[in-house]
Amino acid sequence: QVQLVESGGGLVQAGGSLRLSCAASGSILSVRTMGWYRQIPGAQRELVATITDGGTVNIADSVKGRFTISSDNAKKTVYLQMNSLKAEDTAVYYCQANVITRRFTSTEYWGQGTQVTVSS
Repeated sequence: QVQLVESGGGLVQAGGSLRLSCAASGSILSVRTMGWYRQIPGAQRELVATITDGGTVNIADSVKGRFTISSDNAKKTVYLQMNSLKAEDTAVYYCQANVITRRFTSTEYWGQGTQVTVSS
């Protein structure tokens, strides 16, 4: 069993900053990628940013230059630093991880989601 625990969401004014964290734990042999997705009601979940265990980053154009993703492989933790937040960044942010479990299976896991609300 693998768990992803997110923290750091909340309410912030436009132009402000928030930092999200997500820690993976459980029956993990290795973490291949971790990342963040977001979703607003009635819309599909969309990619925000991902990072591989080798440090390769994929980041959405809509947040490029404002958001930064980083990770601590030893802690199996991924961070999303969000600066210059806009009202349109308001969403539920989900942590996602692709891991190799101790049963040598490659599996995708999702966190429970954390609300980010940006007031204009």
